This record gives sequence, structure tokens and C-alpha cells, in this order.
Amino acid sequence: MFTFVLAYLVIALLIFFFFWLFKKQIWFLISLLAIIAGWGAIMNIFPLRFSSSFTIKKDTANIRVMSWNVEQFNILHHKEHPEVKREMIDLINQYDPDIACFQEVVASDKVTGINYLPAIFKALHFTNYFYSYSIKDDFDRDHHFGRLIFSKLPIINKQTVVNNPNDYNATFQYIDVLKGNDTIRVFNIHLQSLKFSKANLNYLDNGSIDSDSTLRESKSIISKIKTGFIKRSVQARFIRDEIDNSPYPVILCGDFNDVPNSYAYEKIGGDLQNAFVKKGFGIARTFSTISPTLRIDNIFADDHFIIHQFTRVKKLLSDHFPIVADMRLAPPGK
Repeated sequence: MFTFVLAYLVIALLIFFFFWLFKKQIWFLISLLAIIAGWGAIMNIFPLRFSSSFTIKKDTANIRVMSWNVEQFNILHHKEHPEVKREMIDLINQYDPDIACFQEVVASDKVTGINYLPAIFKALHFTNYFYSYSIKDDFDRDHHFGRLIFSKLPIINKQTVVNNPNDYNATFQYIDVLKGNDTIRVFNIHLQSLKFSKANLNYLDNGSIDSDSTLRESKSIISKIKTGFIKRSVQARFIRDEIDNSPYPVILCGDFNDVPNSYAYEKIGGDLQNAFVKKGFGIARTFSTISPTLRIDNIFADDHFIIHQFTRVKKLLSDHFPIVADMRLAPPGK
């Protein structure tokens, strides 16, 4: 559970480092050794980069990848705020990704309605898409709750992978696409969420320690965090097996519902390149509430790729911020 507060622990460690450096110099070695021992973990949170730029105009040699938890494309509040989905579509078109991986999608591919998928597909100017869902995850009679990959690159294979138990977060998808003569496998995942209730979130934002409800809410939150860790560990191992068995270079996008250096993050992405770590700046939170350190959405690529740029689009249209990375396949032998 310390991974959730690791950013704050690093800041405290730096404060102690400078305090002991001026107060009792020999003691600063304790903080220094701790920093050295945890250097890799620290770089996952605070890459040593003082600025980062992103050029929206694409280089055609690159592959532009977007990952975004779209929070159901605002279906719950569409009647009151229809402009939100229009702004989401405009934002996606502005960045013009070649591959877009969306999580927490609520849409219909058969029944015309608010989130009629062919209409969204047409508005986004992609050439193909793959929508994965389970019938038991119906949002309502007409809409399904699933994951979605849009692609401007030719898709030659589509696969939904289901692990037991057959629930939403145990299911993920991948596609194989062609970039020139090369085949690339793109994973889209959404790991177990914490399932915090409105009461949990309200307590985290405004809770006090002077009422009987404090203990109940604390126990509820800790229990949900523990359950989430356990389920994500199982899902991460299953996804890792699929990555290891891929015959093609791998790109992986998704909402991990977990922070850098967590078990799920390291299990899935330990030997992959994280686009933020390579080219990002700051903390770059991707979840908009609870804590400013929650970078829980990721774009990974294996060492067949060179990552050229990364950005987090700081426009709040869902409860997550979209992230975008440009990469290209490295020449053979590099």
C-alpha cells in the first residue's frame, strides 16, 4: 500500500536529506543511501526532465498512440451536457492518433442511440475498430460496457482475451496491425478498479476523525484497496503471459488503476518502455480526483520502438486525462 504514497515519501526523504546535510551531516548518508537504493522507483515517478514539448503535427514515420479512460463517453449526463462528447471527439481528432485505446466505454454497435458506435467511428475518421464486451456487462438493454480500439492502420487480427472469473476487468483485447511491412500487436487493458463509493470519495475529500463513521469508512476503503491489489495481481500475471507469447513487437495501453512501482505496473511493464518515463515531465497525474500523484494510465512499448514524444492532455472531459505518445519501430540492429 506504500506505493500509493510513494511520491510523498520521496518528497519527505529529500526534505530530510537537506535537513541533515546542514544539521548533522553524517546522518544525511541515511537519506542518500535510501535515494540511491530506490533510484529506479523514483525515476518512475519523477523523471529527471525539467520541461517537455509535444508537436501536434504528426511525422508520418511515427505511430501516434492515444490511451484514454473515456468514462462512458458521458452517457450518464449527455442530456444535460451534450457538448462534452462533442468536445471529446474534437480533442481526439485534434491529436489525430493512428491508434486509440479507450477504456470504460459504454456504446452500442447495433442499436442507434446516444453512443451509437458506428456514428462515433465515422466522426473520428478511423478506418477500423475493435469493440470488446461481455453480454453480462450490459450498461442497459442497448449499450454494452467494454473496451475499444480504433485504428488508422490496417487491422489483420482481433482478439478478446478472457480470464476466469469472466468479469469486466478480467477481460482485455489486442489487435495486430500493419505498419508498412511490419506487424505490431497492440494491447488495451483495464485493470480492477478500487470501486470507491460516493461516500468513500466524500470521506477521502472531506473526512474527519471525530465520528463513528470514520472507522467504518476507513475499513471500507482499506478493504477495497486490498481487494483491488489482489485482483490486479492476478490480471497482471495473465496479461504478462500474453505479452511474452506475442510473436510481434508490443504496444500496451491502459488504465492500470494502480500507481508506478506497484506490483501490477512492474509485472506488466517491468521490461517495457513507459512513454511518460522516456519523454514526460513532472508527475502528470492521469486521474483527476483523490490525489495529485495518481498517474494510473500508461502507454508502454517494448524495445523494438523508439519513443519520440509524450504528452498528457490536461483537458478534463472525463475523470481521466488522455495521454498521447509518438513512437516508431527502431531500425534493425538498434
